[in-house]
Amino acid sequence: MTSDQPPPQQPPAGNPFGSPPPGGGSPYDSGYGYGGGTGGGRDPLEGMPPLAASGKRLLARIIDVIIVLVPAGLLDWAAGGVQGDDFTAGRSAVGGVFTAVLGFVYEWYMTKSTGQTVGKKLMGLRAAMLSDGSVPTQNASAARAAVLWLPAFCCSCFWFLIIGITVLIDKPYKQGLHEKAAKTVVVTAV
Repeated sequence: MTSDQPPPQQPPAGNPFGSPPPGGGSPYDSGYGYGGGTGGGRDPLEGMPPLAASGKRLLARIIDVIIVLVPAGLLDWAAGGVQGDDFTAGRSAVGGVFTAVLGFVYEWYMTKSTGQTVGKKLMGLRAAMLSDGSVPTQNASAARAAVLWLPAFCCSCFWFLIIGITVLIDKPYKQGLHEKAAKTVVVTAV
C-alpha cells in the first residue's frame, strides 16, 4: 500500500542547547508554569546545562565584586573621597559613582562577550538566555548589568543581599532581579 503523503521534514539545525520555546514565545509567557500560566509547555531549560549551584554563584559574585571595588576604591581615594583613616562616614558619592559605572561596564562587556565574568569563568559558570541558552544579547547584558550595579551607587551591601535572597528563593530558575530583567539564567559552563 502506498501513501500520497510527503515524507516528514527534518527539523532545521539549531542551537546546541535546544530550540526556542514553541511558537517563538517567551518562557515568561503563560504556559511555562512561570508568570501566571498553568502549563503544559516545554521547559526552557530542556537541553541546556544544569543551573549553577548557589555556592559557586556566591563565590563568583564575591570575586566580581572585589574586581570592581578595588579600582573603584582607588579612584575614590585618588579623587579625595577617602580621607586618611576616616571610613566611618561610608563611601563618598564619588566612590558610589565609580562603583556603579565600573560595575556596569565590567558586567555588561563580559556578559555580552562570552556570558562569563572573571568570577563565573573561575567557578565554571556562565550566563545564558533563558529562551535558548545562547550568550546574552547586548541589550540583555545591559539590562542585567544595570539592575545589578546601578543601585550600588547608594546601597550596595543591602542591594547585593536582596539580589542574593532572590536567587535563593526563586523557583524554578534561581533568577535574581537582574536576571529576571534580562531574561537570563546562570548555568554550568560546558
